[in-house]
Amino acid sequence: MFSIVLEMTPATQQLISVVSILIMSFVLWKLLKKLGWRKPWMGWIPGLRMFAYGSAIDMDREGILCGILEIILLFDSFWVSSDPESSSAIIVALLYLVLAVLALIYRIRLFMRLATILGAKKRWILTCFIAEWFPFAVFAFSKRFQPQDISFTEEWKAGTKPAALLSVSGGHPAMESGLSVDLQERSVRDFTTKRYLLKDISLDIPNGSLVLLLGGSGSGKTTLVNAIIGYEKADASVVLNGGDVYRDYDRMKYRIGYVPQKNLIRGNDTVIRTVDDAAELRLPAKMSSADRSKQVAEVMDLLGLTAGQEGLVAKKSGGQLRRISIAQELVMNPELFVLDEPDSGLDGVIAREIFSKLRAVADEGKIVIVITHTPDRVIDLFDKVIVLARDSGRVGRLAFYGTPQEAREFFGKNTMEEIVMSVNRKEEGGEGLADTFIEKYARMTAEKEAGEAK
Repeated sequence: MFSIVLEMTPATQQLISVVSILIMSFVLWKLLKKLGWRKPWMGWIPGLRMFAYGSAIDMDREGILCGILEIILLFDSFWVSSDPESSSAIIVALLYLVLAVLALIYRIRLFMRLATILGAKKRWILTCFIAEWFPFAVFAFSKRFQPQDISFTEEWKAGTKPAALLSVSGGHPAMESGLSVDLQERSVRDFTTKRYLLKDISLDIPNGSLVLLLGGSGSGKTTLVNAIIGYEKADASVVLNGGDVYRDYDRMKYRIGYVPQKNLIRGNDTVIRTVDDAAELRLPAKMSSADRSKQVAEVMDLLGLTAGQEGLVAKKSGGQLRRISIAQELVMNPELFVLDEPDSGLDGVIAREIFSKLRAVADEGKIVIVITHTPDRVIDLFDKVIVLARDSGRVGRLAFYGTPQEAREFFGKNTMEEIVMSVNRKEEGGEGLADTFIEKYARMTAEKEAGEAK
């Protein structure tokens, strides 16, 4: 399909076609065995081999279509080459061209997924245009390329059809102050396939709140954060203290701070220089030098960085590095502050110190949203808990939003970790009750809204 076609006689074309089919079949048979496909013999049968190939990499629909197109194109190629001058052959040749282009698109999609699973560079696809079987042979026989666990990729796990569940309905007016999120869906396009990452998430967070964002692996926590801060827009409305994050993003982005999992800091600068540089970049240019210095000093003092401010960043401990990363964003005085695992790799004492600082930030009237995988050691510091769960259709949904104590009562659990396990899928070691709690929370919310409306 990918190979370059040179001018040659019909008999030669047929011979090359047969040889290519045999080589490709042998290579696919070997590759299916490596991928753990239960019936690798399917690799020897044209059409069926593409179905097996697609199913082995979780792209059943694309595999079926490629299999059907392969059979059609195989017959068409022999028809065209048998009498290339006839009028019917010309029509068939045009049809062949259209179908070949369609088959090429689907084969590229399959190859890209295969490369991801085997940890190969996408540029391997270029070799397909010389000899399609070549990269498959390398993947099949080389010990370097082995199937990898890519379950951490939310797009990979995302479902194409959300479960038919009662969900929290949005559409209510945004709060005048605080953060209002009304997300209908966040989806991605995988060529013709639409995959849902998140669906039906509506919540209002008042100013002065320290909020815990909970959910199992792949539930959409980072995706939701990216949607809220406007980094990856969803089909949603996000309003922060009266300002529309999506419609006025160029202005609103300066009112939002985000600290990623990894520390992005230069090690050969001093602490004060690092934070001061961040202030110079992030604060308005019209702000005076004295006001900027005052802002930096307040942040440094709040986070306990003043005493060692002249020391090199490279010499600081893990906890100090996290506080420096926080200071770089906090110096811009954001109204919404989002942190992805600020306690990653830190022991309990240092982690609590970090969260105590974040509690102080929230107490200044800001909204602080935190993702952490060890919530129970600091849960007493939080005002609210958001629980995301992946429904039976593998789509992230809102399973709960309320205080930590309300969460314990709602799920009937004593700890946040137990709550996460209750909504995790059974194959992940959880209880598999995501759908149950998603609908339970939706009904509870609907009853509450109906009572308030009376």
